[in-house]
Amino acid sequence: MDSTHSEQVRSRFPALKQDQVYLDNAGGSQTLDSVITSITDYLTNNNVQLGASYHVSQRSTSRFGKAFEAGARYINANQDEVVFGSSTTQLFRNLSYVLNFQPGDEIVVSMIDHEANIAPWVALAKRQELVLKWWRPSGRENPNLYAGSLYPLLSRRTKLVACTHASNILGYVHDIKSITAAAHSVGALVCVDGVAYAPHRPINVKDLGVDFYAFSWYKVFGPHIAMLYGSWRAQQHLGSLGHFFNPQTSLDNKLGMSGASYELAQAVPEVVDYLIPSGAESRFKNIAQHEWELHSILVKTLQEFQHVTIYGLGDNSPATRLATVSFTVEGWDSKALVLAVEAESNYGIRWGSFYSERLVRDVLGLGPEGVVRVSMVHYNSVEEIQGLCSLLGKLIGQSSAQKV
Repeated sequence: MDSTHSEQVRSRFPALKQDQVYLDNAGGSQTLDSVITSITDYLTNNNVQLGASYHVSQRSTSRFGKAFEAGARYINANQDEVVFGSSTTQLFRNLSYVLNFQPGDEIVVSMIDHEANIAPWVALAKRQELVLKWWRPSGRENPNLYAGSLYPLLSRRTKLVACTHASNILGYVHDIKSITAAAHSVGALVCVDGVAYAPHRPINVKDLGVDFYAFSWYKVFGPHIAMLYGSWRAQQHLGSLGHFFNPQTSLDNKLGMSGASYELAQAVPEVVDYLIPSGAESRFKNIAQHEWELHSILVKTLQEFQHVTIYGLGDNSPATRLATVSFTVEGWDSKALVLAVEAESNYGIRWGSFYSERLVRDVLGLGPEGVVRVSMVHYNSVEEIQGLCSLLGKLIGQSSAQKV
């Protein structure tokens, strides 16, 4: 991404005018200008209940309906296969209450996931007397998920496999298509957390073959709202949380529970039109190229220091890596290093486990301060990452020199 194009991109995000470098984007990205305008306009001119016959209500109903059109288009789904909710955490929890299995049936849950895609299934297993199998990858530095390590956990009684498309700490892109094929070989449903993946690459749920897939729009330059996909085939396994007198013909009927804020949902088309505009080339090719440049600059710098451990690199290629880099430094507490960076700069990075507590504690073997995470997106600039690398080099270099 050249400097002119980079400035054009950055101009679409009003928050970037502040004296703050945003490198905690995996926790929540900055918001597109047209999303902000859309929400303001809706609350000013369209803030009424949907479904009435008068003009403003009809207009509001239309805008809300277009959110389903855009959300479905974004992931290559049908409109009756998506539902909006307050968060991915809430949507997965809702989903867990409309799945019914038999005592002794099995579910497989990835150990490296965000707790949003773990806790509902642990609770479901306890509620329905299911056998819970943990999918724990081997290795500490690169504990990524592969279909080969899933097969030994599968049996004729496996009913559900839950995993992440990309860990919000490791940043490694898993081969969901092959994982789904493995699960489907025994008739199991597949539920994928796409939150950490969605801001970086396009999503095609039909090609992936997944049964359920969720992500949060506020990680994808949009409003604080989430979306869950459930294939029409998978919906046949679901009960409903909706009122008994309402239809049960779509995922929204079954799981929505009026949890989608009207003003936030109706802004989703602005995000979709920005990333995959109709009749124009998707932005994702340029996004992937630019983010790989940022990722490479940071990783190369960190690898120059012998006391740094980077987690989840795997084969470290653009096909399998997102611009989320987590590391620890021998001799530094993660919190202390982040605070040292903040004391000398306006760089916003983070330390911790980021709701992936089982990954950090049980798999990586780290304490409560977890990792240092730098999470980049396409509006971050090369200059920002070079500046961070220079500062990290100063701080880590000092500690490395003391160890020699």
